[in-house]
Amino acid sequence: MELYEKNGNILYILNVLKKYSDEEHKLSISELKEKINEIYGEDIDPRTIRRNINLLKEKFGYDISTYNDNKIGYYISNDPETDFEPGEIRAIIDNFSYANYIVPSIAKNIIKKCKNIQTVYENEKIKDYEIYANDSKTENTEVIMNIEDISNSIFRKKKIKFEYWKYAITNKLEKTIVSNPIVSPYAIVYSKQEFYLIGIKEGQTNFYNYRIDRIKNIQILDDDITIKKKKSEIKDFAESSIEMFGGKKEEIEAICHIWLLDAIFDTFGRNVTIEKIPNDDEHFKLLVDANPLGFRMWAMRNIDLVEVKKPIALRNEMINIIKKAKEKYDT
Repeated sequence: MELYEKNGNILYILNVLKKYSDEEHKLSISELKEKINEIYGEDIDPRTIRRNINLLKEKFGYDISTYNDNKIGYYISNDPETDFEPGEIRAIIDNFSYANYIVPSIAKNIIKKCKNIQTVYENEKIKDYEIYANDSKTENTEVIMNIEDISNSIFRKKKIKFEYWKYAITNKLEKTIVSNPIVSPYAIVYSKQEFYLIGIKEGQTNFYNYRIDRIKNIQILDDDITIKKKKSEIKDFAESSIEMFGGKKEEIEAICHIWLLDAIFDTFGRNVTIEKIPNDDEHFKLLVDANPLGFRMWAMRNIDLVEVKKPIALRNEMINIIKKAKEKYDT
């Protein structure tokens, strides 16, 4: 037992420095000694504390400021190459708190891990942290494992098989299996707070998107992926799939209200052309290469702010949808 306690000294010191020290909270040797005794029930000699701190600095490369450096006490600094800054951890916590693709119980566990790598002083700042969001999180507990399995299959160039679920109305609203596809996976993309698998279904040659939170019971098969795709092809498909609808891109021209300018860059990225309209400060012309179905869905959500000009087929689709909608409200 004595040997175990002696070997544990350096870990006691390191853990206390990580959790209870920073530039604004320097610990004297006596405070370190007291905190170790309080947490671990061990009484360590001050000389042992100093010796182990030197060992952490010289042999393990920890950036520890000492009394000789600052004339106050000891604290451990973040390593910019390996340690997260407080703002970065807060961003991770916010992301998992509000992300739709992860169930609340798993999100809480991830947030707990994030807090465990912070000092008690940073955690104090978020002790009253509240989540303000609607109840739209997935109920699928397999999402994180799905991402791991899909990533593994992409690395190994193996096909996968899974159950794909969607909502259906029977006697009540419930999720049901709509297919059991065999898919060659190529990439995972993130769009509109959801993860998607880009893959090619067995027997087909075109890319298709699958919402990862709707995938269950993944099996990695022994079958090799036989259809080769360049990274540029995958990138082109992902960038063109507005609303994650796959398909061929077309050049689309639309007149948009100035209110949509920021939203357009958020949705389509920087690969768009914006042209001013003479004598009109409220509208602009948008030119973009995009999937027509995805663009139509986006335009319908902003119907009073967008007028599709080209292609004519897409414009006619919009006109027909608007006419049918008007008929419903006229009756």
